[in-house]
Amino acid sequence: MTSLSTVEILLVEDDPQDAELTQRVLARKHLANCVTWVKDGAEALDYIFRRGKYAGRTDEHPRLILLDLKLPKVDGIEVLRQLKSHEDTKTIPVVMLTSSAEESDVVKSYRLGVNSYIVKPVDFEQFGDTVANAGLYWVVTNRVPQ
Repeated sequence: MTSLSTVEILLVEDDPQDAELTQRVLARKHLANCVTWVKDGAEALDYIFRRGKYAGRTDEHPRLILLDLKLPKVDGIEVLRQLKSHEDTKTIPVVMLTSSAEESDVVKSYRLGVNSYIVKPVDFEQFGDTVANAGLYWVVTNRVPQ
């Protein structure tokens, strides 16, 4: 079981309302002591690979990445491709949290190694429940290599 005092979740989301709701749910459920929010795919890659303004980042990789598909600059598919192609990041659990229910997006995501694909519910309460359930599984129940 993971100590929640050391859990960081990286939230890659360009919609401020979805990001705020996701952060509130994760905080309310005490699923992470740190949720880092980045607003586009390029910033996500910089954060993960410690480039640009994140070059001095010394903390460990996030315990979980919640990744939107449709992002500015670099889309979620490309972020996922780069994550899963590097030895030191390929075991980080990545949950695609997106509004796209397109079968081709689901197939591409799984072919590239996504760990879960969740279509965001449009209902506010259902969205919160979905994020909470995903967080509980990936942060509390799931075990990843150290």
